[in-house]
Formats: sequence, C-alpha cells, structure tokens
Amino acid sequence: MGLDGMEIFAIAAVVGLFIVVLKQFGIWEPLSLEDDSNDSDLELSMVRHQPEGLEQLQAQTQFTRKELQSLYRGFKNECPSGLVDEETFKSIYSQFFPQGDATTYAHFLFNAFDMDRNGSIRFEDFVLGLSVLLRGSVTEKLRWAFNLYDINKDGYITKEEMLAIMTSIYDMMGRYTLPSVRDDSPFEHVEKFFQKMDRNRDGVVTIDEFIETCQKDENIMASMQLFENVI
Repeated sequence: MGLDGMEIFAIAAVVGLFIVVLKQFGIWEPLSLEDDSNDSDLELSMVRHQPEGLEQLQAQTQFTRKELQSLYRGFKNECPSGLVDEETFKSIYSQFFPQGDATTYAHFLFNAFDMDRNGSIRFEDFVLGLSVLLRGSVTEKLRWAFNLYDINKDGYITKEEMLAIMTSIYDMMGRYTLPSVRDDSPFEHVEKFFQKMDRNRDGVVTIDEFIETCQKDENIMASMQLFENVI
C-alpha cells in the first residue's frame, strides 16, 4: 500500500476499525425497533456503573430512543459491569488482526473513547463516540480523528505522535502484508503527512490545518462517508 493509501487508511481506520467492536458486541445487526420498557431508563441492577438517563443521551447523540435501547441491550450483554477496561478492548481488536499486533493502536483508540481518563469506557462514552463516527458531520468525524492522533491532548499533532500512530497501524496490518512494508515506511508517511498538513511549517499540525486539508482531499472525504447509515 502506497503512502497515499496509508493516509486514507489512517483516517478511515478511525471509523472502520470501530465497526469491529460493534460486531464483537453483537450490535452490528440493524437496531431493533422494538420497545423495551425494562431498558427505558437505561438502568441495570448489580452493575458497577449505571449510565445516564435515556433522555439525556438522546439529546446528546443522533440516536433515537429505541436505537439507544437496542444499543444498551447489546452493550450490557457483553459488558454486564457497565464498563469496558483497556485489556478487554485490546483483546477484542487482537482477535481480528491475527497477522499483526493491534495492541498499540487499540491503546490509542481506547484513550480516545475514555473521555474522563478513568481507565474504562462507559456506555455513555461508547454511544457518544458511536454517534459521531456513524452519524456525525464530516467536521465532527475529523475532530474525533484529530483527538485520536493528538496523543497528549495538547491541541497539536507532532511528528512523534503521528509516527507512533502510523507505526501502530503498520504493526496492526502485519509485517508480512503484500506489498511488503519497509521499516522506514511509517516515517516516510509522517513526512508526507506533515508536508501536506503543516501549512505554516511550524512543525506541528493544528485542528484547523487538519480539518482544512482533509476537507480538500476527495479520497479522505469519500472514506468519511463509507459508514453512514449502517445502523
């Protein structure tokens, strides 16, 4: 895969790889339109975490009440405690990338979902991220992607951060993919990424530079539309 392809993959992976989690949770099938009064308040006894009320989540997301009920049923069936820890998250991803090592990329992705940095993903975190990735605007999706790449959350993407992300993607794809991946391929991608994104040549990429450049790239924009209306 060439550098242009890897750049598109790096953006699309934010959306596409999350589908893996949905499949593992059993939430990928079309959401049920059947009402369930037992789930209407999104509460479950004997769990470590009880999520926010249904009305509040409906106001914060692009999902309907019935869709949220269906999502919660799938989530609680796989995560009875109401929380997903990082090791579980990594384990899920590793099952789908046996030819490579997905743990580092899963770590970065987990941190993007763990908004309060408490070491676990709540149902609220899950559904808010899912709403952006599947039903958010292009700008919202790109902001989410930027947050993933901005590892230390200081508002800038550095070459070191992008190299860490790209190396983790190459590791996840596996060293024996065809065509073969050279050891310096992640570095080459990062250099090309910064040539395109770093408009003022100050050595970092801001959110505005990131969004503006991506919006002018037809391939990246097409990748952002791939997973719309899947549920």
